[in-house]
Amino acid sequence: MTVFRLPDLGEGLSEAEIVTWHVTEGDHVTADQPLVSVETDKAVVEIPAPYSGTIARLIAREGEIAKIGAPLVEIETGRSEDTGAIVGELQGAGERTPKPPTKPSRSVKASPAVRRLAREMGVDLATLTGSGPGGAIQSRDVEAVAAGFQGEDLRGVRRAMAKAMAASHAVVVPATVTDRADISPWDDTDQPMPRLVRAIARASAIEPSLNAWFDGRRRQLHDHVDLAVAMDTPEGLFTPVLRDVGAAGDIEEQIEKLRHAVEIRTIGHADMKGATFTLSNFGMLGGEFTALVVTPPQVAILGAGRIVEACLAIDGRATVRRVLPLSLTFDHRAVTGGEAARFLAAIKCDLES
Repeated sequence: MTVFRLPDLGEGLSEAEIVTWHVTEGDHVTADQPLVSVETDKAVVEIPAPYSGTIARLIAREGEIAKIGAPLVEIETGRSEDTGAIVGELQGAGERTPKPPTKPSRSVKASPAVRRLAREMGVDLATLTGSGPGGAIQSRDVEAVAAGFQGEDLRGVRRAMAKAMAASHAVVVPATVTDRADISPWDDTDQPMPRLVRAIARASAIEPSLNAWFDGRRRQLHDHVDLAVAMDTPEGLFTPVLRDVGAAGDIEEQIEKLRHAVEIRTIGHADMKGATFTLSNFGMLGGEFTALVVTPPQVAILGAGRIVEACLAIDGRATVRRVLPLSLTFDHRAVTGGEAARFLAAIKCDLES
């Protein structure tokens, strides 16, 4: 009997959610046939069978979060693994009854005060998922259950988003500067996304401090722009990356390819990693200005609001013009206010040209 464990999926990932098993207990599998699909930080990865054999027991269940190296499945192959335990019981010659899966026990992380509160409110701590550091159960978790709060654990894309936002909030010191670009001179062929991408590439050449990574101690400036483009979906937020946008060809075509890959969930994990800057064209949905969230190790994100008509003073006369609201949020640990202002001025200048 061989136990197959969740393999290292690369990119520094430590866990994955079991999405779909492609086999059932008793099935015969051949090496490299699809075994199970897992989701890791917004990308669904298909794991093939490592060798041929018969599926004896599915250990990990659909919807479960498994750590790298955790057992997934037992496969009868003629091989053996010393697990320190006997799995199943012999019923007779050539017969075997698989041992039913058991729910792994977990230790409860909670302070004495939280444990006392749980006892007073009649809440079983073992049934809770903690919202504190390292999964520690907080008073608010106990009180929510006692008050009759009904919810479910975040999964997949929303879970990855929650982790990323919490990580950003823990370290980034955000500041936001805003402006409006007069885009009245645009013709019918000008679309916001390609113009914004081009403007970011040119502004990064003028003021490179915002096209950078910062780990809290070291800052790395980049000579190319790998641009993460925020895409809203019913499952949550995706941020696929346009590579080297300063030298890119048809930006609209590349964005559409990424959007299609996101929609049908074929976007790869590598396609959402390594961005040096982020663009959120939230104005397509609504809103003018906002303070966005910087995703470390990046140091800045540009938001484009809803295009509106506004009355501007042109040559001393009030004139109605089409304007594009811009919001630049930056990590003030690594970027000065002057650098941010110069970057946004360069964005505005390019959009108005």
